[in-house]
Amino acid sequence: MRNYKIPTLTIAGSDSSGGAGVQADLKTFSAIGTYGMSVITAITAQNTEGVFDVEELSKGIIKGQMKAVFEDIPPKGVKIGMVSSPEIILEIVENLKKYKPEILVVDPVMISKSGYSLLRPEAKENLIKYLIPMAYLITPNVPEAEEITGMKIDGVEDMKKAGKKILELGPKYVLMKGGHLDGDAVDVLMGEDVFEVFSCPRINKKNTHGTGCTISSAITAHLALGYDVVEAVRLSKEYITEAIKHSFDIGHGVGPVNHFYKFEDEDRD
Repeated sequence: MRNYKIPTLTIAGSDSSGGAGVQADLKTFSAIGTYGMSVITAITAQNTEGVFDVEELSKGIIKGQMKAVFEDIPPKGVKIGMVSSPEIILEIVENLKKYKPEILVVDPVMISKSGYSLLRPEAKENLIKYLIPMAYLITPNVPEAEEITGMKIDGVEDMKKAGKKILELGPKYVLMKGGHLDGDAVDVLMGEDVFEVFSCPRINKKNTHGTGCTISSAITAHLALGYDVVEAVRLSKEYITEAIKHSFDIGHGVGPVNHFYKFEDEDRD
């Protein structure tokens, strides 16, 4: 169900190699079938081998981007990714209070796959205190959930406990992503009216650059298209699974997932 008249917005950092961040989000919005827009919070120098430098944008230009988008093309769904400083988080929160988007998905980006810190330590408090409580859905992986809750997560039961602690912070739903654990790829969706476990066999592929950005933006797009939260997560899990299966070697390190695998299949028909 594609509808390119439905606008979706990513508020996140730019990935110069195109595999994660704003670039991955925009590719995903397009692949799912919405009209993608962006507010860039930081410029990163990165490629398939790692993140090498980050330069944050000013609060003023972030505010300006949000004003330009919301006052002309109000997004149906908003996804938030890399917001690295306390000041940037507060600026985004103030603007979200002003514009009140219907759907807000928060992907609490903290550390890149190569181990580069994408969230300043002093920003974690503002993320937890101000941004997470505003979320319709938050999508932490295991290391991020450990940072948010302060607990060690070793399996699915720990994921459930951590999810409950995150729900106490105020979001309506939390999707606990278990990709960092051993065994099958298990994600747990939790909320006051929802408890769903999504499981599939782990895919033995090295090219997984941008998976977290991609699934959170896929969920945002599906929610904007009118799917309920369970169906949005189920469809997005299927999408990222196939995108990993169809991932390809590019660069010298961890390559990206294939956001447009569906269209490649159509081209072969």
